[in-house]
Amino acid sequence: MTLKTKLLGAAMAVATMLSGAAAQAAPVKTIVLVHGAWVDGSGWQPVYDILRRDGYQVTLVQEPLTSFEADVAATRRIIALQPGPVILVAHSYGGSVITQAGNAPGVAGLVYIAAHAPDAGENEAANGKAYPTPLSKAQAIERTPDGFTYLDPARFPGLFAADLPLAQAQFAAHAQMLTAAAVFTAPITDPAWRHKPSWALVAGADQIISPDLERMYARRAGSHVVEVPGASHAVYQTHPREVAALIEQAAQHALP
Repeated sequence: MTLKTKLLGAAMAVATMLSGAAAQAAPVKTIVLVHGAWVDGSGWQPVYDILRRDGYQVTLVQEPLTSFEADVAATRRIIALQPGPVILVAHSYGGSVITQAGNAPGVAGLVYIAAHAPDAGENEAANGKAYPTPLSKAQAIERTPDGFTYLDPARFPGLFAADLPLAQAQFAAHAQMLTAAAVFTAPITDPAWRHKPSWALVAGADQIISPDLERMYARRAGSHVVEVPGASHAVYQTHPREVAALIEQAAQHALP
């Protein structure tokens, strides 16, 4: 073998190695968004629009909110349809869903937006009792005879979306998806944040989930965390740029 051949072979080996490293470090380009209780996926549109503009493929999960198991299954179903690794993002109760569903193959990272992130054996209702909120004190959660819940529409704007334009918050109040009460007490079995990198956004004026509980979740999971002071629980609608920026940070740093 000539020296020229050896040098050519070495150069090709280095190029292959560098190419592989670059591919491994390439940002994740697919985002899956999961909504919380009492709402549907349409509230994600401001974040969706930013992510799409920035070149990401974005898909929303429309959970049935009829049972925790059904919501986890709906999320896993959407994950399985994606063409490559995904960043799995959730708001509110959706955080419990992605904590259970996020161990699915293809999930590269988790992003919690004003969301629950229970540990194994925990459920969000019990965790919430340890961190009282204006919602828990207001007794504003109504319940149907067959076990579905919703927020009192008159109090929804102030509790859920105080920094959203009133007309928009009132529309959301009257467009609620009734949510099975049982979803809030479903225990987590194997929390995905123990196995995968996570990012978290704390809504500083959240009245649905205590900001202190959100901070505890992020600290315990070792999440990369940002806080939006003064933001309501509807932070994904009222501060979409900050939310999208955190999701893009996750996409750029989670290895596929």
